[in-house]
Amino acid sequence: MLSADVTTLLPEIGLAVYAMIALLGAVYTTKDRAAPFLVWLTAALFVVIAAWIGLAGQGTNIAFGGMFIDDGFARFAKVTILLSAAAVLVMSQDYMERRGLLRFEFPVLVTLAVVGMMVMVSAGDLMALYMGLELQSLSLYVIAALRRDSVKSTEAGLKYFVLGALSSGLLLYGASLTYGFAGTTLFPGIILAAGTGAAPLGLLFGLVFIVAGLAFKISAVPFHMWTPDVYEGAPTPITAFFSTAPKVAAVALFARVVHDAFGGVVGDWRQVLAALSVASMFLGAVAGIGQTDIKRLMAYSSINHMGFALMGLASGTAFGVQAMLVYMAIYVTMSIGTFAFILTMEKDGRPVVRIDALNLYSRREPAKALAVLVLMFSMAGVPPLVGFFGKFYVLTAAVQGGMTWLAILGVIASAIAAYYYLRIVYLMYFGVETDALDGGRSPVLWGLLMVSAGAMVLGVVNLFGIEGAAAVAAATLVN
Repeated sequence: MLSADVTTLLPEIGLAVYAMIALLGAVYTTKDRAAPFLVWLTAALFVVIAAWIGLAGQGTNIAFGGMFIDDGFARFAKVTILLSAAAVLVMSQDYMERRGLLRFEFPVLVTLAVVGMMVMVSAGDLMALYMGLELQSLSLYVIAALRRDSVKSTEAGLKYFVLGALSSGLLLYGASLTYGFAGTTLFPGIILAAGTGAAPLGLLFGLVFIVAGLAFKISAVPFHMWTPDVYEGAPTPITAFFSTAPKVAAVALFARVVHDAFGGVVGDWRQVLAALSVASMFLGAVAGIGQTDIKRLMAYSSINHMGFALMGLASGTAFGVQAMLVYMAIYVTMSIGTFAFILTMEKDGRPVVRIDALNLYSRREPAKALAVLVLMFSMAGVPPLVGFFGKFYVLTAAVQGGMTWLAILGVIASAIAAYYYLRIVYLMYFGVETDALDGGRSPVLWGLLMVSAGAMVLGVVNLFGIEGAAAVAAATLVN
């Protein structure tokens, strides 16, 4: 009979055991020849576990003395992480196999990164938080540099590692200050030590360093400097992974820490988050305007979107957490569709990332161009597409939280960022005739692009039930 603690961690334990068995099995058998099968098996396993967590999970379960929390908030984040990771694995298989990059380590490392993310969003203790964060980070450092014969990929991995180590140091220093003052690393003990109103000075310093460490993980300004280079240098499917599941995990962890550990001193951290939000929204909007590489453009787009997610969190309310969860679910869906399209951009069998290669693309691929138009309009927040409702949610949360000024700045930043999304649409429909890109030959990528674009249109009916699930998840975190 399994103990209650082990039962609560069964999804994470199962994935970790699977990763170790897959690693040993590949080493002692066919190695890279088994990689395509391993990719599909891992993706299928992610979907099965996501369904298990989403359908079978009930109530709030505490394991290992409060170090691990399985509640509605964690389950929402885990389902989003698992489904987005499965989608990225599926759409990466053909691309990486044709370029000799599909090694058996890739799905294994993605699995271990996902295990780390699942631990992160369920962390109820600073040490559990750090262990999950480092398991994720160490896996991502390796896959960022997976293309060993590329200087850019190696540079991306090294830059990500060095700056990631710096952020981990900041996080650990903040955790040590918090522990020194609160006398415990458990979130319930920290929230008691922090009290209500204004936090004691010692805990305030600890909070600032923890927030700085976490801000790096979501590439919030001014801790964003790694993002454009890593997005550009890493293979495109890995860039797609960086842009989806890790972002959900980091933002969910951010919410877990500020509400579970510092929920009594909302006034001390909401202004910090608001400042990070404004800086991220405007830098992501302005710096993306001059980009000619679509992967670097997506990096600045990601920074901009993380600013909007932080806006919801900065409101300090349950509705703000709900808005953030809805926004992240929509953002991940848009990103998967966009990167599915980027993966189809090829010329003579070689990947193309220059934006001007999309000139008059609509004449050659009208269906795909229309799908990209829908995704770009949705990312820009054009009504009545689903992306508009994501932004509307976080703007409403900011207004309800008494931060109308933040909502106004968000609208301005969104208008600025709309330029580079609409520029892609302009080039596809009204650009200058150039050499045609190759026709996409992957039905998986075509399917993901169409499903993502279709979700942006059909989701306006009821957001596929995400709104209600996010409300329940937020209520379990903020009470």
